[in-house]
Amino acid sequence: MLRGAERPHALQNLRSGLFVASRVELAVDSESRRRGLLGREGLDEGSALIIAPSSAIHTFSMRFAIDVIFVARDGRVLKSYAAVGPRRIAFSLRAFAAIELPAGALARAPVEVGDILKLVSQ
Repeated sequence: MLRGAERPHALQNLRSGLFVASRVELAVDSESRRRGLLGREGLDEGSALIIAPSSAIHTFSMRFAIDVIFVARDGRVLKSYAAVGPRRIAFSLRAFAAIELPAGALARAPVEVGDILKLVSQ
């Protein structure tokens, strides 16, 4: 899923053809994974943060809700959570990555377990 991820990408659901996010930020080193969205005021509409490797996230110091999708290494959706509020934990034991989105993103571009999400070069 993350091959060639240094270039700007969007995140597309291959089943529906819909774009889940038009701007993707990666957190793939230890420091950026620990930081995640902590300290931010929100997540811009149309954006996503992919944290890899990660099978769990928390929102303890956050002030806003997020949607979260957990995927396998090949981008297959294992689990999703809508509107995870502050001071919560979300996880999927077999996940390779967590994708954090603005709350409501899953309602606009529905994602189902088993869908394949792919980074598309822009």
